[in-house]
Amino acid sequence: MADEALSAGAVARRLGVAVTTLRTWHQRYGLGPSEHVPGHHRRYTPADLARLEIMRRLTAQGVTPAEAARWARRAPDAVPADAAVPPRVRAVAGRDGGGSTIPVGRAGPAARGLARAAMRLDAVAIGETIARAVQADGVIATWDGLLRPVLFGIGERHAATGGLVEVEHLMSRCVSEAFAVAARAGAPAGPPRIVLTCADEEQHTLPLEALAAALAEAGVGYRMLGARMPLPALLEAVNRTGPAAVVIWSHTRATADPTQLNALLAAPRRPLLVLAAGPGWLADSLPAGVVRPVDLTEAVSLALALRDSLDQATAD
Repeated sequence: MADEALSAGAVARRLGVAVTTLRTWHQRYGLGPSEHVPGHHRRYTPADLARLEIMRRLTAQGVTPAEAARWARRAPDAVPADAAVPPRVRAVAGRDGGGSTIPVGRAGPAARGLARAAMRLDAVAIGETIARAVQADGVIATWDGLLRPVLFGIGERHAATGGLVEVEHLMSRCVSEAFAVAARAGAPAGPPRIVLTCADEEQHTLPLEALAAALAEAGVGYRMLGARMPLPALLEAVNRTGPAAVVIWSHTRATADPTQLNALLAAPRRPLLVLAAGPGWLADSLPAGVVRPVDLTEAVSLALALRDSLDQATAD
């Protein structure tokens, strides 16, 4: 059992919740780690993890934490099917990773509504929800607070069931369309200063599209090269246009080849700033001179700082 036990951080990552949430569930509802080795922190066993998964699923569906905890404290396969169990509790707790909903954690009612629209394959409602959020809160807040939780929930449910492929495809298309509209609406008049590209063989483009829309909203010009950009083609684009910065997105370790970064640093028209964006890149594998932004906000902040520096240099 010891080699199967998990730390609080590992459990939090698996469930998609904060470590502080785990502490709260432990302190208030007794859903804590049960394995104890003298001289070491307590660790979560597979049984603990199963109970926490029920807790997470029920609270994501709107069940109160206290009620969810009562059922989570039971063995995962022991939730009764009698009439005393509230229907929504029975429906959620009785599923083993499946079901007809998308978990969004504590993302809020807008995310829950978007998740329901995604499950209905309601492209109109999805598009309208995203457009309203972008107009009211901006691209970054929409991405972080609305879209990421729903997209993460779709991925989580797909990993558990193998389903929702059609939901993921429709949702991705709607997000791309919404960001394209936002990017066109905010397109600056000045010359493009930044090249946005996926790493070679990388096909996940939505975060890069979110960055493009956020840059446009901030008044920073860019060129979007998109998915699966071969290194020779990227170098040709850089040498032809001489951008001040290049952002290379990698979603997975398989596409995060530092050779691409080294080649950019050695290019005849080397950009002033090279950003390695995305979870595929490991900080300790990056060449000197490459910056790894932690999130969309930092990437936009770096781009704004670079633009302001160039504008100041031009004015002087």
